[in-house]
Amino acid sequence: MPQAQTMTLDEKLALSGKAAELWKSGDKEGYIRLMKTTPIPPYIAKVIKEKAGAEYLSGWNLSEAEAEFGPDYISK
Repeated sequence: MPQAQTMTLDEKLALSGKAAELWKSGDKEGYIRLMKTTPIPPYIAKVIKEKAGAEYLSGWNLSEAEAEFGPDYISK
């Protein structure tokens, strides 16, 4: 999946609000699908990689982590 460019805080909040509506309506798959489009903050991506492994981050938007740590951060 191609990574989206970094989003503004307002864009992230809007997506989170839409995702929360999906969760409340019982659409857990839709919630996860939408949340995966929101960039994971670099410090969170680092913790997930260290604790759960790089494989767990597959399919998530890592544009901010890649901007901070380099484009091959996950495969290192």
